[in-house]
Amino acid sequence: MTPRIDRNDVYKLQPTLVKALGSLGEAAGQVIEASLVHLLHLRISQLNGCAFCLHMHAAEARHDGEQQQRLDVLAAWQETHFFSARERAALRWAEALTLLASQQVSDEVYTELTAQFSQQEIVNLSAVIVTMNAWNRIAVGFQFQPQQNKD
Repeated sequence: MTPRIDRNDVYKLQPTLVKALGSLGEAAGQVIEASLVHLLHLRISQLNGCAFCLHMHAAEARHDGEQQQRLDVLAAWQETHFFSARERAALRWAEALTLLASQQVSDEVYTELTAQFSQQEIVNLSAVIVTMNAWNRIAVGFQFQPQQNKD
């Protein structure tokens, strides 16, 4: 197999990429609570199969006080009572936008979202989702690998 471009080289070859995605994600994340942004980053990364982003964002979520129990069941969030109505609406929106190529966004999903979020929050949630999907595609495409802890 042909070796992929090294992670650091990706950003050197296109430095605007990091700045643009970083700025968008940061700006959108300022409107949405950090705990929800962490959940969105993780759920989107689960859907996209991005081990690098899962590793990084799970560590960030734990560092910011997220409960391990909630992280453990995030892939099956619909089956638990661990997530608030607001979190559930955002997770459903994230799944709908992430899986857009294979399914339509239903009116039901959007109605659920509008019951929990303002218009400004919906736009910013969408920007968080778009940004995370972009990061996932870069990390998966170039096969970025998480650093394994040496315990």
